[in-house]
Amino acid sequence: MRVALMIEGQEGVTWEQWLAIARACEESGVEALFRSDHYSGFHGGADGALDAWATLAALAARTEKLRLGTLVSPGTFRHPSVLAKNAVSVDHVSGGRVELGMGAGWHEAEHIQHGFEFRDRSWRLSRFREQLEIVYRQLNENEPFDFRGDHYTLEGSNPLPKPVQRPLPILVGGAAKRGTAEPAVRFASEYNTTFADVDECRRRRAALDRFCTEAGRDPATLPLSLMTSCIVGRDRGELDERRRRLAERLGRPLDEVEGSRRAISGTVGEVAERLREYEQAGVTRVMCQHLLHDDLDVIALLGREVAPAVA
Repeated sequence: MRVALMIEGQEGVTWEQWLAIARACEESGVEALFRSDHYSGFHGGADGALDAWATLAALAARTEKLRLGTLVSPGTFRHPSVLAKNAVSVDHVSGGRVELGMGAGWHEAEHIQHGFEFRDRSWRLSRFREQLEIVYRQLNENEPFDFRGDHYTLEGSNPLPKPVQRPLPILVGGAAKRGTAEPAVRFASEYNTTFADVDECRRRRAALDRFCTEAGRDPATLPLSLMTSCIVGRDRGELDERRRRLAERLGRPLDEVEGSRRAISGTVGEVAERLREYEQAGVTRVMCQHLLHDDLDVIALLGREVAPAVA
């Protein structure tokens, strides 16, 4: 089981906070920092968002070991050639430390606010399938190729330079349903799901296995990761204080923050045990959503105590 950090960048995270978070990750041994790719907030942040890929490029130049990625970039925000170029650029700046998370897009309100096209789910999934194939081929093929689909047409596409990493990791986000799982089986190096309890992760792992088998891919070559909320404390008092602050930030009752079966919450030992349960359900990596952005002590706990306990 691997442990990474996930930050909801649309919740008013400032550049100074990004730098502090990245430094804390490197100092504490957290292997990877992922960020959302949204333009509008919905977790209590009122100060907007820095662009995901611009932020990652800047962090790539200010870090040395930390892997960086998106969870996930919506197919509705960028042309696939732009997204692939963003990922390659950050990969070069970082010396080969980027991971590209991709999804179909879901948050309708921000599309309306910013003028991004947003149609029904079948349209978004159809567009996403084409985008994923184009990005994969641009990153990995060495000869020019043509692509003609319902949404995109490319002729003689062979953008240079290629990424430092060959292949550059592509994560597809979804709920292990056909619309995202089938293209992921063809092109992704990891499948990421969100806010699922242990039993649901077991079901989603089984579904991915079936899609892999149908396509002739070894299921072991498509790892399943999970992004979910995580609250950890050294003792019960520290844990309860973090829960109280999180409930206040989210504007929710404390019992909602404490009681979700999908949240990973507890002391260091309890969180480590919960992660082992997820591992038994087929999850190989957890991206811990951290919403108290100035609380760098949580990052130290994840890197120095939780991660070693489940490695």
